[in-house]
Amino acid sequence: MNDYVIAIDQGTTSTRAILFDHAGSIVSSGQLEHEQIFPQAGWVEHDPMEIWNNTREVIGQALSKANVTRHNVKAIGITNQRETAVVWNKNTGEPVYNAIVWQDTRTQKIVDRLADGDTDRYKKQVGLPLATYFSGTKIVWILENVEGAREAADAGDLIFGTTDSWVLWNLTGGVNGGVHATDVTNASRTMFMDLETTTWNDDILADFGVPKSMLPEIKSSSGEFGVAASESLLRETPITGILGDQQAATFGQAAFDKGEAKNTYGTGNFLIFNTGEEIVHSENGLLTTVGYKIGDEPVHYALEGSIAVTGSLIQWLRDNLGLIKDAPAVEELAKSVEDNGGAYFVPAFSGLFAPYWRPDARGALVGLTRYVNKGHIARAALEATAFQTAEVVDAVNADSGVDLTELKVDGGMIANDTLMQFQADILRVPVIRPVVAETTALGAAYAAGLAVGFWASLDELRQQWQEDQRWEPQMEQEARDRTYRNWKKAVQKTLDWVDDDVE
Repeated sequence: MNDYVIAIDQGTTSTRAILFDHAGSIVSSGQLEHEQIFPQAGWVEHDPMEIWNNTREVIGQALSKANVTRHNVKAIGITNQRETAVVWNKNTGEPVYNAIVWQDTRTQKIVDRLADGDTDRYKKQVGLPLATYFSGTKIVWILENVEGAREAADAGDLIFGTTDSWVLWNLTGGVNGGVHATDVTNASRTMFMDLETTTWNDDILADFGVPKSMLPEIKSSSGEFGVAASESLLRETPITGILGDQQAATFGQAAFDKGEAKNTYGTGNFLIFNTGEEIVHSENGLLTTVGYKIGDEPVHYALEGSIAVTGSLIQWLRDNLGLIKDAPAVEELAKSVEDNGGAYFVPAFSGLFAPYWRPDARGALVGLTRYVNKGHIARAALEATAFQTAEVVDAVNADSGVDLTELKVDGGMIANDTLMQFQADILRVPVIRPVVAETTALGAAYAAGLAVGFWASLDELRQQWQEDQRWEPQMEQEARDRTYRNWKKAVQKTLDWVDDDVE
């Protein structure tokens, strides 16, 4: 019987468990979606208990489909939606509130209060601007708005984690000795971790009013975290890898070295550019973040362009407008027309993330005439993903001083050939899809497997990466420049929408 590594991918819309063999190929998987909870405009929540129950079930699905037991699984890796915040009682194991999701914008007033006119006041230490995106202000909101939370936190009863920590704590026993830890990549998305020391910053915690006792221990991305508890199907299996989802996808793409990059097309889009052991502070609206850390080796850093709404725009067309029956249908509808008909769709549903960082923006569909039909709207929605990515690539090129010559891609939307071709046209560089598209889970598996010797080295992992398909630019330069110019005009129409008296 062969040996395997299992990856738990706790994402924004679903939780998956994927079993990988030594070649990095998928052997089996289990997947369950969880409810998206929208209590009011701008609020996005998940039920942490539903996520944990789903995690246990998908592990069982993956093992049973492959007809293997824990004895064939050499390590567990975890990857996760990074900035989504869970606060729970360590004595009861009960969350004090739903998980507040990375897309949630309810903390804008807390952001404004902490910024006091300067959203970059902590950027040198943590690499991030003050924004609703990151988990730090979500903890503050829970402490200030959930009855009894502040008192329980001050008494040392409450602990916080992004969803990797929540899964890890439960998987290792929960109230019976659960491990409260995270890795450097997830810690770097809280607003609280000093990039140089990779430790919690006491001064920033004091400014936020968050007790340090709530925070998990920061560990390397690849190394010993704990073992699965006795009640788990994976009992006694070591948990040896944790990476935030975008860093995991970068790891799964074997983009280990300075100058390498990938772009993930998921609920949102996330481009990560490896800067090696150097911390590069962006002058063009990108985030400075941690790429990965293996054992006792030096930290690798990265620049990141985070785009809030890409795949979720296609979900919106399906769920809110009923324009399509399922996500793949958007390509067929978009191909029913030759171009966007002059329509541009800027999906600033949660404001604009990189490179603008404008919480006051809201979504806009512009350039409409009587000529525009639902095919044009579907095409404009797809093109929005490519345009937003192009703006982030422009920022990466400006910050790094070296133009990207190709773009490795992954995530659910890369199955859309029309989008990938348009992306290559707008970027004017080749777009490359790997054989194993599930690079997020693969990256978590790689990190876990390296720690137990399942894979020997990064060189071995580099050799496993294989190209599946490549899209070369085809659009004429003049047409490309014109449509990109119109996109930038459309973006300007979304700004300054939210007034001070709007919650």
